[in-house]
Amino acid sequence: MKYLLVYYGGGTPEGEEEQAAVMKAWTEWFTELGPAVTDPGNPFSGKVASVGSEGAVEDGPVGEAASGYSLLEAETLEDASEKAKGCPVIAGGGRVAAQAAARLQRA
Repeated sequence: MKYLLVYYGGGTPEGEEEQAAVMKAWTEWFTELGPAVTDPGNPFSGKVASVGSEGAVEDGPVGEAASGYSLLEAETLEDASEKAKGCPVIAGGGRVAAQAAARLQRA
């Protein structure tokens, strides 16, 4: 089953040395997860707008702004959550939410 990992917080590395260390941590984590990673995703820019049911557009998120995402395959929500524990965002003081993608039946 596919799971969306949504990242919150974690900070931005400063300087080339810190950026290299963070990239190394991401590479090692993705390598550890192997083929479970179906889309490594991207960090978010911080620019966000929300659209309400009446079509009104407002600056800012619905709730807390996310800092990035990845998609992975896992057997269960518990399995996805265990895989998420190694995420570098957590080591940087952030959090990760794992959410299952519903399987839709196609006609």
